[in-house]
Amino acid sequence: METSKRQFLKGCGALIAGISVYTVTKSPLAENANTDASQTEVKYAMVHDENACIGCNACVEACRETNHVPDGVTRVKIERTGPFGNYPNQSYRFNRVSCQHCEAAPCVRVCPTGAAYIDKDTGIVAVNSDRCVGCQYCIAACPYQVRFINPETRTADKCDFCQQTQLAKGLQPACVLACPTQALTFGNLKDPDSALVKLLKTKPTYRAKVDLGTRPKLFHIQTIDGEVML
Repeated sequence: METSKRQFLKGCGALIAGISVYTVTKSPLAENANTDASQTEVKYAMVHDENACIGCNACVEACRETNHVPDGVTRVKIERTGPFGNYPNQSYRFNRVSCQHCEAAPCVRVCPTGAAYIDKDTGIVAVNSDRCVGCQYCIAACPYQVRFINPETRTADKCDFCQQTQLAKGLQPACVLACPTQALTFGNLKDPDSALVKLLKTKPTYRAKVDLGTRPKLFHIQTIDGEVML
């Protein structure tokens, strides 16, 4: 009997290990392919090409104007690191910091009122300000530290891919349209013909803190040489 129990537990352990390895190593497109077909046919995501980004902050200002973001807070920021190398061959590196629109969003799980939710039609992680009580649980739970309390509404705020503004008009997010170097690509992960999916198939990308199991939908094309400092 003991031998049978040990064999059973050993078999279960091997099965769990196999599942864990598969979950970690499969690609984001494979994740998308395994999604229940009965769900929505739209799952929005974004790619930030760090090699094309010049750190001009046009995306930040466009977001602020379009979504009426108050001074002192921001839905998106570009972090600059460097310079790297020796003068005159120096370079900077730029990284977009904004909501990751996680498929397994910690902010949604901890929200006591349902104000933080994943929109079933688009996959966008959104905020219903009418239901938000400003408890800041979502801010504490977000591992990417991209949520904030809007000083005017006193409710949680963050990037929503311009869901209530640009997307409502059938337009691309303001940051995408404002980028002078086309460093941002936005589209539907479930559309194999979208520019987003084609880019993900041709360029190696990374996502932040995937080890947490959040399944973020903000992808980055990692910088190679950085942007040349003139």
